[in-house]
Amino acid sequence: MKEVNQIINDIKNGQVKPIYFLAGEETFFIDKISDYFANNLLPENAKSFDQMTMYGLDVDMQNLLLQARRFPMISDKQLIIIKEAQHLFKKKAEVLAMENYLEDPVPTTVLVFDYKYKKMDKRKKLYKLIQKKGVYFEHKKLYERDVAKWVSETVKSMGYSIDIKSTQMLIDFLGTNLSKIDNELKKLSLLLPKSAQITPDVIETNIGISKDYNNFELKSAIAQGDYVKAQRIVNYFTANPKEHSVIFTTAILYMFFKDLFVYHSLNDKSQYSAAKALGINPYFVAEFEKAAKIYPMKRVSQNIGFLKDADLKTKGVASGSMTHKDVLNELLYKLMH
Repeated sequence: MKEVNQIINDIKNGQVKPIYFLAGEETFFIDKISDYFANNLLPENAKSFDQMTMYGLDVDMQNLLLQARRFPMISDKQLIIIKEAQHLFKKKAEVLAMENYLEDPVPTTVLVFDYKYKKMDKRKKLYKLIQKKGVYFEHKKLYERDVAKWVSETVKSMGYSIDIKSTQMLIDFLGTNLSKIDNELKKLSLLLPKSAQITPDVIETNIGISKDYNNFELKSAIAQGDYVKAQRIVNYFTANPKEHSVIFTTAILYMFFKDLFVYHSLNDKSQYSAAKALGINPYFVAEFEKAAKIYPMKRVSQNIGFLKDADLKTKGVASGSMTHKDVLNELLYKLMH
C-alpha cells in the first residue's frame, strides 16, 4: 500500500516518469494505479487528443512506439495506457524496440503498462532500463492475513473503523478479492457518517451478510466443539445455497484445520509467537488454543482428509447421488464426531 500511495502522491505532485510498468498477481493495485493515471493525469479537455488505451493482444510495437514519439496536442503530456501488457514482449524484436526507446524516452509521453499475473525477469536489460528511466511496480497475491490488514488500513483511510469480526466476515464472504471488498466498503462509505464503526450489524443490514450465519461463525462453532450451533449454521447455508457456496466453505474449513495442524507443531505457543507463525491476528490465538484441546493432532489429520474428500465430492468425484447439502452435512458430522 505504501508504494501505491507513493506513486499516486508523485503523480499529484507532478513528479511523473516516462514509463510505469505495473506487474504481479495482485491486479487490484495495478488497476488502482492505472485508473488513477487515466482519471487524473490529463485535464478533461485534453483526454480526447492526448490520452489513449491500447490492448496487448492487439498492439503492434512499432505503432505503439510511433505514438509514444509524437508530441501532445493540447496538454503538456500525452498518456498511453497498455492494458493486458502481459501479452507483449514475447518476441525478441519487441523487447529490443522497447529497449531502444527507453535509452532516450520522449519526456512528454507517459507509458503505463498493465502487466498482470506475471513479473519481469530482473536480470534482463529491459527491466534495468525501466528501473532507471521510470517505475517498476510489482505486487504479489495477498494472503488472507494480509487482506485483513489491508481492510483495516483502507477503512481507516476512508475515515471509519472496523472490528476484527467484521473484517473476517467480509473476507470469509467475499474471499480475498480486493476489488469486491473495496466495492462493498465504498457502498458503506456512502451510507455511514464519518468516524462510524463498521460492525457485524452494519454489514448485515447494508451488505446482506448474516452476522449469525456465516463462515466466520461456523468456523468458530467448530473450533469450540459446538455441534448444535454449527449444525444450525449449516442448515442455513444449505437453505440458501446461492449465498453460501459449499466449495468456498470447505476451503475455509480446510485452511482452519491446516493452521490448527501447524499450531499443534509449534514449540512456542505463546499468543504473539503463535500469531506470527500462523500469520493471524493475535486475537484468534485463543480460538486455536481451545480447538487444539478438542482436536488432537491425529484427529486434525483425519479432518484434513475428510475435507479433501468433501472437496472432491462437491466437484462430482465419487459423490454418487449426493447433493451439496448431503456433502456438507456429512462433512460436519465427520469433523465433529
